[in-house]
Amino acid sequence: IMRMQVQALLRGARGRPLQIMYPFVAEAEEFEEARELTLRELAREQALGHRVPAGLKIGAMLETPSLAFAPDRFFEQVDFLSIGGNDLKQFFFAADRENELVRRRYDMLSASFLAFIEQIVARCAGHGTPLSYCGEDAGRPVDAVGLAAMGLRSLSMRPASIGPVKALLRQVDLEAVRAVIEAGRARGLATVRPMLEEYLRDRGILV
Repeated sequence: IMRMQVQALLRGARGRPLQIMYPFVAEAEEFEEARELTLRELAREQALGHRVPAGLKIGAMLETPSLAFAPDRFFEQVDFLSIGGNDLKQFFFAADRENELVRRRYDMLSASFLAFIEQIVARCAGHGTPLSYCGEDAGRPVDAVGLAAMGLRSLSMRPASIGPVKALLRQVDLEAVRAVIEAGRARGLATVRPMLEEYLRDRGILV
């Protein structure tokens, strides 16, 4: 089935750039197998004389915490990474995001989760791996500011969220926001949300 899907993608993108992102990768070996299969199918299409994509990039969705600790070779091989925030949080907190009884544990601005995001950003930066964040949080202005302060520069969100997020990001000093987050961590707070919201309100940025 996977071969057929890859073939369809390669043929559908003939003559145009193509990016393929593999979801729910837990180990480097899984990505390597998927990447090798994709490159084999690309070579097969070329051997058959079929028109192939003008360029091919193969990436992965980081939804499982284990992938953040993959060996360096993974970050060197992957063309791009996208953090799948909704699923990553669920696995990180071991909490069902649909269950209201445990939802309060599930805060994107948790000090521990932000520290984890910071680690991912640092690993990608160290290898020059393009990184983005995809999830509901990216479309929430305050959460988006927190992500940007941790070093994320590409956020995926619904079109309706772009305006409010962009408006808030244009008004903040990300280094100052990072300092607020660091202060919250130093105090041992479980979440930096109250401190960040207070900082934004005090400056008339958040109503």
